Amino acid sequence: MRAIRLRHYSIRTERVYENWAMRFIRFHGNRGPSSLGSREVKAFLEYLAVDRKVSASTQNQALNALVFLYNQVLEMPLSGLDDVVRAKRKRRLPVVLSQSEVRRLLDQMEGVYRLMATLLYGSGMRLMECSRLRVQDMDFDYNLIVVRNGKGGKDRVVPMPGSLKADLEVHLQHTRAVFDADCVKGVGEVYIPEALGRKYPNACKEWGWHYVFGSGRLSVDPRSGKTRRHHLHENGLQKAVKKAGREAGILKKLSCHSLRHSFATRLLENGYDIRTVQELLGHADVSTTMIYT
Repeated sequence: MRAIRLRHYSIRTERVYENWAMRFIRFHGNRGPSSLGSREVKAFLEYLAVDRKVSASTQNQALNALVFLYNQVLEMPLSGLDDVVRAKRKRRLPVVLSQSEVRRLLDQMEGVYRLMATLLYGSGMRLMECSRLRVQDMDFDYNLIVVRNGKGGKDRVVPMPGSLKADLEVHLQHTRAVFDADCVKGVGEVYIPEALGRKYPNACKEWGWHYVFGSGRLSVDPRSGKTRRHHLHENGLQKAVKKAGREAGILKKLSCHSLRHSFATRLLENGYDIRTVQELLGHADVSTTMIYT
């Protein structure tokens, strides 16, 4: 996994790539990957598409993992994969909630999950962008939030809903109390990128680097072995949103991303131009944003 960590990939990507490498090896009778090549990779990918009927995104994820394995780890670049049978990616319309549905949804939520869901709707952030927010990225003077290392590794600025400002400040007071208590116990560090940690060795102990939405419990970092307080797991919010949707009687197929879709739709309904919406959503290509028109 050294090759992954040298490129500063997330622990999530590390685990996903490792899992695909093991599945590939098992598919070929536990033969070492260095004895396999493009033909065996194509057979595995076609098995996923034809027999397992995986989604296009899952098949592409497997391909990316195996290309990384051969190119970066084994240094045996693959070739001749252009004719791989690929699962077709279905183009789906975004699930958008009306303002009434959003109110009904949020009325069924409470606590930190309600705060996070409201923030998703009011800022257009992705689920993981919200989960990974750091205290120093909240600008209460200008009512802005800086999204760091979003999709594609890009930073951008999104609005902080004025109606949430007071609730966010109260939430951060509670978070600060938890941080202070952790510091007293000697577990007040937080994860920061390795290169940044070398340059600023004390940054991991500073309040500004801590997560806005910290976990309710401490956990052991699988890479460093240190006990830390990570951010809230994203699955908790996903489940809370879906549960609230059922209780609100909303029949649409809800997810946290529906709040982001609804944010974009509200902007366009209120006369914002497509380029502004593109920038706020962090889309690399305006054609992605055009799905809301």
